[in-house]
Amino acid sequence: MATAGPSDFAATVLGWFDRHGRHDLPWQHPATPYRVWISEVMLQQTQVSTVIPYFERFMARFPCVETLAGASLDEVLAYWAGLGYYARARNLHRCAQLLMEAHHGVFPDAIESVEALPGIGRSTAGAILSLSRGARHPILDGNVKRVLARYHAIPGWPGRAAVLKTLWAHSEAVTPHTRPAAFNQAMMDLGATICTRRPICAQCPLRAGCQAYAQGDPQAYPEPKPKRAKPHRDTRMLIINGEAGTLLVRRPTRGIWGGLWCLPECDLSADPSVWAREHLGLEITPQAPGPTLRHEFTHYSLTIHPLPAQLTAAPAVQAAEHLWYNPTTAHQSGVPAPVQRLLNRQEREA
Repeated sequence: MATAGPSDFAATVLGWFDRHGRHDLPWQHPATPYRVWISEVMLQQTQVSTVIPYFERFMARFPCVETLAGASLDEVLAYWAGLGYYARARNLHRCAQLLMEAHHGVFPDAIESVEALPGIGRSTAGAILSLSRGARHPILDGNVKRVLARYHAIPGWPGRAAVLKTLWAHSEAVTPHTRPAAFNQAMMDLGATICTRRPICAQCPLRAGCQAYAQGDPQAYPEPKPKRAKPHRDTRMLIINGEAGTLLVRRPTRGIWGGLWCLPECDLSADPSVWAREHLGLEITPQAPGPTLRHEFTHYSLTIHPLPAQLTAAPAVQAAEHLWYNPTTAHQSGVPAPVQRLLNRQEREA
């Protein structure tokens, strides 16, 4: 079975998009570079249905580059909390500041300049410039990788450099000079709604030329990332309650939950009272442990062992590193989802 040439491929995809594509996503109206950028970053590793409410809240608070650049990182993280992969939010904030400092708040036209901004790779840069300005740039997000890997029956995991290079070559070849914005959106829509992990081949406009379909096993492409045993970690989180609320500490900028506010973590082998005295300057009285909470990251799983404790001596706390969380008071601070679940659990049980 012969695959279609680039022009026929693009015409087929665009024809399908005009009839069946997604035309009413919130970042499409209007499709400004800023709105496309925010949506593309949110959509990395996250489904559209999850992103939409986050995007709408984010836009209501940060409607333009200027407002995002002028906000505190704490507030940006607070509006991001729950989406995960928090480096994305830190990069958004820094990128907005650089856009204001170096580009007068406007995305540059040159794709190389866009790629040089924090948190923006080749595909995201191509999406920003094509979807918002109609510039011809190929993209290669996860959905597009899946469509092209199946259509051309490209073996190997797309994370390998040689496979990625081949996919980029195919994406470049099929991206048309006319309607590149519609084409790129169409490719993302096709991968998200038809050529999914379990493809609906009967509804696919590319079925006639798809090599994976011809082989009878489209799910064989693209090959998955080689599996490795997922490590597991246990940690104790101290839920220290005082008159002002529950103590949260800011995590380091780098690493998991970087820059977010979290319950103090101490090793399971440590004495909680001694640890709190040495690391926090607090005297606490530990109480009965709470039910464990399991949380899955991409690269490892975490079991949290919560330990409620009562503050028994006034702390010598630095305001820049600690905060007392009170559910009756609005906090503009980012809190990781599992920590928020523990705080909510405590509130329900109070």
